[in-house]
Amino acid sequence: MFNVNNKNILITGATSGIGKESALALAKMGANITFIARNKAKAKNLLNDINKISTGHNSFIIADLSSQKDIKAASENYINKNISLDILLNNAGLINFKSKETIDGLEETFALNHLAYFSLTNLLLDKIKGSSSARIVNVSSAAHQFVKRMNFDDIQSEKSYKPFQVYGYTKLANILFTKKLSSILKDKKISVNCLHPGVVGTSFGQNNTNNLNKVLSFIAKPFMRTSKKGAETSIYLCSSPGVSNISGEYFYNCRVTKTSKWAQNEEDADKLWDISSKLTGIC
Repeated sequence: MFNVNNKNILITGATSGIGKESALALAKMGANITFIARNKAKAKNLLNDINKISTGHNSFIIADLSSQKDIKAASENYINKNISLDILLNNAGLINFKSKETIDGLEETFALNHLAYFSLTNLLLDKIKGSSSARIVNVSSAAHQFVKRMNFDDIQSEKSYKPFQVYGYTKLANILFTKKLSSILKDKKISVNCLHPGVVGTSFGQNNTNNLNKVLSFIAKPFMRTSKKGAETSIYLCSSPGVSNISGEYFYNCRVTKTSKWAQNEEDADKLWDISSKLTGIC
């Protein structure tokens, strides 16, 4: 029987929103929480909150996950802790209403929402394989239905930048990555699943202060979930015994849910993996 008590969990994007709710809930269940954060002050505050409700071994790693150099440093930091990695929750994400380039010359939304998942997971894969029963959980979104197939001709949106379309591509990428990785790990005791948290009223995207963002937030607010509600499926996939033998699936409200047909395209999953490998220099 799978039990999250005393499991070592690594979470990205944990200092606010559903990431924070997931970290606190899993800590209450007895898990040892390590989280990656960009802001040291926020990281210290979250660690204090976790330690108030947990007697586990909890810690944080400072890194900017839009930077491949920082991702590699963060993975090395975790490996050097000499502890197992039982559950990896890839949760960090953003939406930009204007194109922004990372230090690596990559489009930021694509870099953080997809390439960070790809790089961090692969860099820690040997560590994950060392666990007796491991899980990889990727936060995606129903926004993958905003788009059709991956736009491989403009993978970094250099020719055209439409915020919701770009975000939709990254969420489609999360599902394709999940399915490809699940296939690669099919003979291992590692499950790989992804999820849609629902439309959550958090600080997500608050760095975008233009009028479009304000209008959309005003319209959507009555329909938004709380962070606690939005985190339920993430927590479920990390902790429930009921998904021990399920892999490569997309969940919503703690249940397997259908994706768009484009998210089931194995050829696109293979192509995205190869492109991601070339862009990151990993695998």
